[in-house]
Amino acid sequence: MSLFVPRFDESVIVRAADAEVVGSAPVSVRLLADSSATGGALSTQRVTLVSGADGARPHLHDNSAEMFFLLDGAAEILSGDDIVTAGPGDLVIVPPGRPHAFAAVPGADADLLIVLTPGVERFEYFRHLRRVALGEVTPESLLEVQELYDNHFLKSEAWENRRH
Repeated sequence: MSLFVPRFDESVIVRAADAEVVGSAPVSVRLLADSSATGGALSTQRVTLVSGADGARPHLHDNSAEMFFLLDGAAEILSGDDIVTAGPGDLVIVPPGRPHAFAAVPGADADLLIVLTPGVERFEYFRHLRRVALGEVTPESLLEVQELYDNHFLKSEAWENRRH
């Protein structure tokens, strides 16, 4: 077992009013702390999904675990082939290499705190997603940055069939 010791000298404090928000309803992402701010320990964001919105399609991370903590509402979280319905206060941690995705439950909102550890620089990834949503770059451009952001897309029959 290897031990990763993050290296940073000061506490990271992010005031809600100072956090960059990428996107708007039905999906908004509040960028809280990136890997560079935490010495590689983690990267974290708060994702708000309105009215059954999808948060992320199926993907996996080779080198990081991802934690989902539901602050409010109801979310569906794919973990492998299992779909967990989470409510306020529920926690789901997906290990490295395990396919996962998340969305608000149909007809519901979801407010999630998401943490990736060890951290990967992710803020630019969310900005890239916004550029895709605005039509400034193609969805296929995400395939070109999968390695950079350790975000590898895949197909999931369980996820595709969940609402049918």
